[in-house]
Amino acid sequence: FFCKRVLPATMADNIAVSVRVRPLNSKEESKGAAWDIHSETNAIAPQAGSSAGTTDSTSYQLDNVFDPSCRTKDVYDRTTRGIIESVLNGFNGTVFAYGQTSSGKTHTMQGSAEEPGIIPLAVHDVFDSIDRSEGREFLVRVSYLEIYNEQMVDLFSADAVAPPTKPQMGSSGSRDLFGSSIGGGSFDRPERRVSRLQIKEDSERGVYVSGLKEEIVTSPTQVLELLRTGVARRHVGETNMNAESSRSHTIFRMVVESRAVDENSSGAANGAQDAVLVATLNLVDLAGSERVVKTGAEGIRMKEGANINKSLLNLGIVINKLTEGAEGKGSHIPFRDSKLTRILQPALGGNSKTAIVCNVTPAAAHAEETHSTLRFAVRAKRVCNNATVNEVVSESALIKRQQREIEELRKKLGGEGGVSQEVEEEINALRREMLEAENERERLTNELEI
Repeated sequence: FFCKRVLPATMADNIAVSVRVRPLNSKEESKGAAWDIHSETNAIAPQAGSSAGTTDSTSYQLDNVFDPSCRTKDVYDRTTRGIIESVLNGFNGTVFAYGQTSSGKTHTMQGSAEEPGIIPLAVHDVFDSIDRSEGREFLVRVSYLEIYNEQMVDLFSADAVAPPTKPQMGSSGSRDLFGSSIGGGSFDRPERRVSRLQIKEDSERGVYVSGLKEEIVTSPTQVLELLRTGVARRHVGETNMNAESSRSHTIFRMVVESRAVDENSSGAANGAQDAVLVATLNLVDLAGSERVVKTGAEGIRMKEGANINKSLLNLGIVINKLTEGAEGKGSHIPFRDSKLTRILQPALGGNSKTAIVCNVTPAAAHAEETHSTLRFAVRAKRVCNNATVNEVVSESALIKRQQREIEELRKKLGGEGGVSQEVEEEINALRREMLEAENERERLTNELEI
């Protein structure tokens, strides 16, 4: 089972980098493809004599190369499934999609009703693994953050007011992750108050967003319903390259806590000092880099594009510094120059197992952008992380902070006769109430600090 402690306590691994090539769209078919894709050898190279080959003839070798016929489930199995196993064993994990605008990042991460993306597949995998586990108690909580024009927005918060009509999440005639019919056209959000969130760091929680609303969850259905709410609040808009372009980065985070329990009791922990495994899973859908000359962006779209490019440029600078060994030489690495790199700092050369899926188009018209993405992929592949099992014995683990109240309620409702479904529902309701009180205290503290 995933949650058995069979993995070593520390794992040094390079970031696993894969490339997914999407099919040509109707606008690109006339000029054709400019790349040779060799999935069997995990290589991609420009075709001789093509526009891609005249600018740069480099062949790129990655951990995985997925051709246009590959299904998202195959991408998930080879890039993310192993990370989910590690998360259940106490390691932090991060998966994110990278690439130019309209390259298929959101399709890869969110997917559709017919072809679920990495996020819903991971959610199901986490709970399937928990259901198969023995001798451990689990507590899972989730949050959903948007970074829009360098402002952080809590997509689970009522402050991020949903628009009066449903957002368009893909190309005409398709369906989004949550099964809603969608079509082309632009979609502009009304003004809304940005949540007062702060990026903080401490020795036990690492880098985190203070004030971000967290929800305790017990099933994939509950998580996907929360995600549906969050997706409806995300900024999207029309450009010449994408009828429904993501105008922001999003980070969906799952925190998985677990501890050993006495299977002969009603589910109580073996002792107050038992270590708790606390692992964080980040699933990131980045907005795409874009060139104004191709997107035709004006006004607010141009401002959004400039902020997207700025944060992605800083991500590239951070990757370059890490591959040059700047950290070991004591040189400055500019994690704090953008909110994206600051939040993802543990995933970039830190305490995390990380996978990047670089999405590209094979179209000759976008050969320069595809080269740029592939060069980023090769550099990122050289970054080494040192993931460590996160064992907590202090009150920083939510499952331990709530222990006394939960045990009292468990005894009151369950007695000695085991734990019924009704008792578990009462316990989960108390957990949510206590977590919300903590979240509110954090938000009030942030208000006072601003």
